[in-house]
Amino acid sequence: MTTKPIHLIGVPMDCGKRRRGCLMGPDAYRTAGLAESLMDLGHSVIDQGTVRPAPHTPESDDTPIYALNETVAWTRALHDRAQAAMAESLPIFMGGDHALSAGTVSGVAAYAARQNRPQFVLWLDAHTDFHTPSSTDSGNLHGTPVAYFSGQPGFEAFPPLAAPVPEDNICLLGLRSVDRPERAAIEKTNIHAHDMREIDEHGIATPLAAFLERVAAANGMLHVSLDVDFLDPDIAPAVGTTVPGGATVREAHLVMEMLYDSGRMTSLDLVELNPFLDTRGRTAKLMVDLAASALGRNIFDRVTRSYS
Repeated sequence: MTTKPIHLIGVPMDCGKRRRGCLMGPDAYRTAGLAESLMDLGHSVIDQGTVRPAPHTPESDDTPIYALNETVAWTRALHDRAQAAMAESLPIFMGGDHALSAGTVSGVAAYAARQNRPQFVLWLDAHTDFHTPSSTDSGNLHGTPVAYFSGQPGFEAFPPLAAPVPEDNICLLGLRSVDRPERAAIEKTNIHAHDMREIDEHGIATPLAAFLERVAAANGMLHVSLDVDFLDPDIAPAVGTTVPGGATVREAHLVMEMLYDSGRMTSLDLVELNPFLDTRGRTAKLMVDLAASALGRNIFDRVTRSYS
């Protein structure tokens, strides 16, 4: 069990895409009992309230990028908040759309660099989120954070990176919706990318165990970014980017229990929860259960759920 307190940090960021609703995510996690679930495991949990974006200028009408100035403002604020939080806690960033990870990962990586330790990132997502502002067709910046924090070109409008995460230190797990430009770009990197076919053929534990061994060998710090769409939409419908064929409840809990067993996770994102699309809170409750598994709840301790 982590000896640091766990800080819950709300990030009602909803500008990384056009479909609204993720700004309600932090309160959904609170309502679903995230703090209580972690305290039941013996953790010291402090809800640190909500982050707000830095001041920013109004958006320009002549750019194809949606809410660029607001997203950059969030990135600045979250970078500073994440770097500060790492000094005293294991922070859990309750989102909010996935564009928030541009700030959270850049912040935790800057802290790791100050500790002379390498930063690693486990990206649990149906998508690679490896577009740049110039390559995205949609203009939605929630599809760009991995490219940003790994130091790819094209992010001149964003804060310069103090410590880009090395490509070899990034593992993308659960992929099943990657467009051709992103796939071509990823294949030119040293990023470890594992799609659902590989998981179907070899299991989800194999690539994860190999990645966690690399983290341990390097005495690295590990940021985990869990997107709701990592999960199959039949079990987690509250996301605006549903892609069939995602991780099952058993696969997702196995990932989280392996993370706890490794003792390597030092920060966590919970992102893309849109409560407006949920069914009686089932997705929020599942995400809370997964966070609890990553922090010590084992298979014998799972709560029986009733939705009747």
